[in-house]
Amino acid sequence: TCAAIALLGGSVAALGLWKWLGKKRIQKKMEDARRTRDEGMKKMAKAVQQFREQVPSVQRDAILSLPLLELSGRLQEGSLSPRTVLYTYLEKALEVTQQTNCLRHFIPECEEQLQEIERRTEKGLLYGIPVSIKDHIGHKGHLATCGLMQCLDTVMEDSVVVKVLKRQGAIPFAMTNVPQSLFSYECSNPIFGQTLNPLNPQKSPGGSSGGEGALIAGGGSILGMGSDVGGSIRLPSSFCGLCGLKPTAQRLSWGLAHPCAQCGCLLLSHAVPCALGPMARDVDSLALCMKALLCQEMFQLDPSVPPIPFNEQVYSSSAPLRVGYYDTDGYFPLPPCMRRAVKETRSALQAAGHQLVPFSPPRIPYVMTELFMKTFFADGGRAFLDVFKGNIVDPGLKPQVNSCKMPRLVKKLLALLLKPLVRLFRQFLLLLQLKDVAMISTCRSVQEMWDHHHQIQVYCSQFISQWQELQLDVVLCPVLGPAFTTGYPGKLLGAISSTMLYNVLNFPAGVVPVSTVTEADEEELKLYKGCCDDPWDRTLKQAVSGAVGMPVAVQCVALPWQEELCLRFMREVETLSRGR
Repeated sequence: TCAAIALLGGSVAALGLWKWLGKKRIQKKMEDARRTRDEGMKKMAKAVQQFREQVPSVQRDAILSLPLLELSGRLQEGSLSPRTVLYTYLEKALEVTQQTNCLRHFIPECEEQLQEIERRTEKGLLYGIPVSIKDHIGHKGHLATCGLMQCLDTVMEDSVVVKVLKRQGAIPFAMTNVPQSLFSYECSNPIFGQTLNPLNPQKSPGGSSGGEGALIAGGGSILGMGSDVGGSIRLPSSFCGLCGLKPTAQRLSWGLAHPCAQCGCLLLSHAVPCALGPMARDVDSLALCMKALLCQEMFQLDPSVPPIPFNEQVYSSSAPLRVGYYDTDGYFPLPPCMRRAVKETRSALQAAGHQLVPFSPPRIPYVMTELFMKTFFADGGRAFLDVFKGNIVDPGLKPQVNSCKMPRLVKKLLALLLKPLVRLFRQFLLLLQLKDVAMISTCRSVQEMWDHHHQIQVYCSQFISQWQELQLDVVLCPVLGPAFTTGYPGKLLGAISSTMLYNVLNFPAGVVPVSTVTEADEEELKLYKGCCDDPWDRTLKQAVSGAVGMPVAVQCVALPWQEELCLRFMREVETLSRGR
């Protein structure tokens, strides 16, 4: 008996030692990653200093203030050199990341790309333009971490998008921070830390393209590439006051832009596909980027991308549009300022000669629970949990991780009992941190998964029929905002219904800032009751309070493959908002 007790005690001690050693290994790996990043920052700062000493007369503020189209024109005509522009943005990016922690790594090879384009006789559409890219978009010789330990060994090759950017003369110079696993609209991970909003350090920049949002909004980049599977381009654009476009998923190549296998299984779903897209300060910048990317080079590198060049005629058109509109989707009521933005934009469009038609998106609660969430948690969350094996879980993701750890039988029982009573049990679900009943439901067989995919197709067909019956060109609708206080996005996964819808439908959708939060908005927020004045609604009120002066945006939508029409509509909204 004594021997057995001693053996048991020894086993427990050995297990404790093994866990302790495992944690030490994780800590060392994270420290090494941070050290590598910091050393890269120091090298880049030194290179910038050397340039400043060689060329002390550079008018930095004048260069940084140029819109992309004007900057591109100066580079094309030779009145500005790519070297001057690159080092100007490198210097500014260093300043912005010191304030916001938006960069995951500088790309030292940007200096080689600079020399390469200076040798060329032919200038591409993005000649000399510094471009930042989201963490997981492959760049040769660099990691695609997704904020995860197991991805710190994943060295990438150039993705198709990066190859085309380089071919068009752009200079990728920085990779930006993301939330752990990318499955969040916060921007924090245990390796590289929390990214802050440059417009207000108490606020989140959004996610998952939050590092891009913070860097561009802070002035440290003029054009960035993000990705979007539930709003990951549009939410940072909303939170940071930028323009961002989520194209139809297959319009731009995903070749080698995917993260490590564990994240890929979540983000590369064919049922609700992820899209790559541009983020910038104005709509013309997005259009120039799309025009540059939609070229023969991309179509040859990735034959799975439809060879549809950018349609300049559609983008440049000034014909009146028939615009559907709504200011709430009936699922998650947004703060008063976001609904105000839609109403004011609707009035401005009407006054400009466009035809406005009320539009009501069908069955959003069904889409959110039965279509969107079930796509990613069809296996009861097993694939999601696998992502976090051997990782320290970021606090913002613990609610989702913990809910997926519930025993399968408990999930089934809760789904069965609570689904008919979802409104009555919103408070109970919040206390459990289960943001949607579907998060605890599963597809129990291959047949059920096929049925689930079929249901998405049926819904898309019904939505398009309703759109066509009203003879709409585009739709104006709200987007989640204003920027949440840090820590709140993880508490309100269900709040993304406004953006999630157009991932399920795979429609092009973009965000345009049209206003800012006023004192009157803040006063009206105090009266906000939301859907039921329950903990969900009160949490949203807390998340967006204290946002006076922060950007307020709207969302613009078109039918699949009509990115040019979506951008044309976005530009119209942008022009009208700036004229108010």
